[in-house]
Amino acid sequence: MRGLGTGLLVLSGVAACASTPPPALPADAVPAHFEQTLDATTPLWPSAIWWREFQDEQLDGLIAQAQAHNWDLFQASARVRQADARARQAGAALLPAVDLKANSTSYYGRTHVPSGTDIGRSQEVTDQETDYGAALAVSYDLDFWGKHRDEVSAARSTLRATRAERATVALTVTAGVASTYFALLAVQERAAIARANLASAQTLLGIVQRRVDAGYAASADLTQQRASVAALSAALPVLEQQQLEIRSALALLLGEPPEQLTLRAARLADIQAPVVQPGLPAQLLTRRPDLVGAESALSAAHADLALARKAYLPDISLTASGGVAYPAMAAAVDTLPGFGLAASAGASLTQAIFDGGRRHQKVEESAAREQELLGAYRAAILAALSDVENALGSLQHLTAQEAALRTQVDASQRVLHAAQRRYTAGSADFLAVTEAQRALYGAQDQLTDIQRARLAGVVALFKALGGGWESSSMSDTTSADPKTAPTHP
Repeated sequence: MRGLGTGLLVLSGVAACASTPPPALPADAVPAHFEQTLDATTPLWPSAIWWREFQDEQLDGLIAQAQAHNWDLFQASARVRQADARARQAGAALLPAVDLKANSTSYYGRTHVPSGTDIGRSQEVTDQETDYGAALAVSYDLDFWGKHRDEVSAARSTLRATRAERATVALTVTAGVASTYFALLAVQERAAIARANLASAQTLLGIVQRRVDAGYAASADLTQQRASVAALSAALPVLEQQQLEIRSALALLLGEPPEQLTLRAARLADIQAPVVQPGLPAQLLTRRPDLVGAESALSAAHADLALARKAYLPDISLTASGGVAYPAMAAAVDTLPGFGLAASAGASLTQAIFDGGRRHQKVEESAAREQELLGAYRAAILAALSDVENALGSLQHLTAQEAALRTQVDASQRVLHAAQRRYTAGSADFLAVTEAQRALYGAQDQLTDIQRARLAGVVALFKALGGGWESSSMSDTTSADPKTAPTHP
């Protein structure tokens, strides 16, 4: 026993040496502050229901529908439940297993018994004996080296990563609905602008026709205006096709056929763009679900590596059973029938001696996997920082561009009205009218697209900042919340 105890102490020292701390981020992995800033001075992170800050009830309803019926989110929720079940399975290995065992065995034989008659014949007699018993068996794998604990740690880290993945899918779906909704409103407004400009061009075409008929204008003016009307007419089908495709994309996010999607009229100008300012870059590590997922995957890989290293150590199992049997143990020895108690206990130690290098290669594979996920984690941090910087810079530039385009649209409208009045009075060239008309249409179309881009930029910033999600919102337990699953049939 002293030798066994000494051996266990030595092996426990080997197990301790096999465990290494998980890789940590270097101090310079995250900058102290963001380079791009907005006009707001108070750092504000988005709330968990950030889309309501746009103050558009239709958008709120669309996002609620997507959260309930989006099929990508449904699949992500199912993956969470799978990971939860695997984590529970791993945790069950820390507890003893109890089995009920019952047996019944019958033995048959034939014997010749001499007959008591005068003929002297013997007769065959069939013998049957039945042994049966029932017992409770308890087995327990002694987790002396922490192998099962490493399995549990890996499973829980995987569960945490899967929950973060679901949160990432939910954030992507929510941001996608908002951006697609704004794109749909924009293309509808661009189509309306095109129709208004087409109507204006057709009205101007009538004026030119009358002036040409009266001999006050050259026929080239009429040809040029007809070309303008044709160009505006050709632009409408393109916008209508874009509207059809964006509508289908929105319906896909909502989990319904495009034919069932009904929207009320809305204008981009009526949607309030909320102001948001990021906090410290280091907070992204706990506010972006993809970063938490990458960190959790790295933790799971580290636990797998520790488990692979401990595969060199022996497995120790304890077993015990107790119950009743017929015949009883004592009766069986004495070949006497009867019921009695039956019990057994034992311990086993299993140590692999030669496996052709399988365990060594498993350690190498696990170590390489850990390094891969460390690189993925570092890359995800850089991508997150880049997302925030790009979103901040984009909002700054789009806001300035929108203000300039508003001024351009106002000026272009005044120029066109003045050019039309002068042309009607015969004091201006028709070329000035067409140029003013083209400039106004281009400015209106570009302003609508910039309004969409600015709203989408706010959505992109919300998404880059994690959409109000925090790692503390994920439970550390291994239970999945069934309420997070979409209500699909």
